[in-house]
Amino acid sequence: MNVKTYAASDAVTCWEDIDFHLAETHVKKLQAQIAKAHKAGESKKVLSLQHKLIHSFYAKALSVKMVTTNKGKRTPGIDGILWITPEDKWQAVLSLNRRGYHPKPLKRSYIQKPNGQRRLLGIPTMRDRAMQTLYRLALEPVAEITGDYHSYGYRHGRSAREAIIRCADVLSKPPFPRWILKADIQSCFNNINHKWVMEHIPMDKVMLQKFLQSGYIDKSQRYHALRGIPQGSSISPVICNMVLDGLEQELQTRFFPETQFVRYADDFLVIGENKDTLEQSVIPLIKDFLKKRELELAPEKTFITHIADGFDFLGWHVYQRGKQLTIIPSRRNAASLLCKIHDVLIHDTQRLPDEICKRVKPTILGWLNYHRGIVLKYSLYEMEFDVVSMMYDLTGDRHLSELISLFFSSAQVGRRCTCT
Repeated sequence: MNVKTYAASDAVTCWEDIDFHLAETHVKKLQAQIAKAHKAGESKKVLSLQHKLIHSFYAKALSVKMVTTNKGKRTPGIDGILWITPEDKWQAVLSLNRRGYHPKPLKRSYIQKPNGQRRLLGIPTMRDRAMQTLYRLALEPVAEITGDYHSYGYRHGRSAREAIIRCADVLSKPPFPRWILKADIQSCFNNINHKWVMEHIPMDKVMLQKFLQSGYIDKSQRYHALRGIPQGSSISPVICNMVLDGLEQELQTRFFPETQFVRYADDFLVIGENKDTLEQSVIPLIKDFLKKRELELAPEKTFITHIADGFDFLGWHVYQRGKQLTIIPSRRNAASLLCKIHDVLIHDTQRLPDEICKRVKPTILGWLNYHRGIVLKYSLYEMEFDVVSMMYDLTGDRHLSELISLFFSSAQVGRRCTCT
């Protein structure tokens, strides 16, 4: 007996009917097949499976869900359109087609950095975000297979916490390396070479070129993008990682086990036993690697330091006294928390203590959760004193200060790394 089968889009007629658990299972299954084919060197099968995923109804639905539930869901692109209602989201799923697709230019936005400079952001439209997310789902399996083993940024199941724990493990185990090359890439996202990306990123070249060359609008003026990938686009972190992947392998080929590598996005460490090796051999190798991608190290953020002098990495300060390796929040990270709380309090001094507490609670708990299980307890006691003192100075309310103290006392934070 012949049984007629229907596509998922035929069986589902509205946003509320979509089974997202089934959608995630379907997409993960295709991603696993892509990864398996890539490991086996079957490039044609990889392209075929990527094509299948990109045209999958469930992948499209999942992409729309991802862009309508993340932090940027209320930030429109240049067209001012947001997907709020279920009908908007359903129509969005049906609109994600490769044929006839032309991305709109990005909306330029700026974020003030602690050093006084401005970070450039490019905000795509909702449709462009969903399309990029769709292609990211197809690209991620390959990126995970080819990624550096000790790369922790923008990867599923990895985080800044794992990066700092890896750093602590390297520094606290034989042969106890003492020199750290702290490196940062100069405006990494803004300077990535388009030609290199087109030649080396394994995805639909037509769509990749459209994503790269969509340009942006700043103060009503249209600009074309000749280089770089926009910060704010959902596919950009994956491309950035793939651009930098391979650096760890080159370092291991030349200098393993004398040096160890830890990277989070474009911020990385090379930990070694000998300062001269880092200065005379490792830095030139890194510069040569980056030059092929038209990137270079940021001079003001790249330096070699001894573990006794310490260094900042991902919001933590790491240093060693005797045999004890210590991790505490960095000064800049602590100052950032105080600044955020101050900005809330300065406008809400007339509110009731419980209302103020409710406003600052997510900020404080988010900060504590970031450092939970990593830093020494005494550094949290110092931070508690600074926060409570500032709140009392601004509000004069002792009850509010006591409420805030409860956040810190209830946070079971503490980690000690000791060389044995």
